[in-house]
Amino acid sequence: MVELTIKTTVNQVLQRHPEAVSLLNEMGIDTCCGGADSLEEAARQAGKDPEEVLKALLAFLGREG
Repeated sequence: MVELTIKTTVNQVLQRHPEAVSLLNEMGIDTCCGGADSLEEAARQAGKDPEEVLKALLAFLGREG
């Protein structure tokens, strides 16, 4: 399994983990038009801390953050 980082794009996250769409949407992350953005950029556009978004995503997926 490829490690998720703040440089992983939203599309890459959703391709590997489609179940994460609900969490990303709840956090205000654009999962449609912003899918080509990295988690870092998408988080910043949503006014979120990229590291916190990654931590929440990893927790959601049952991984250590």
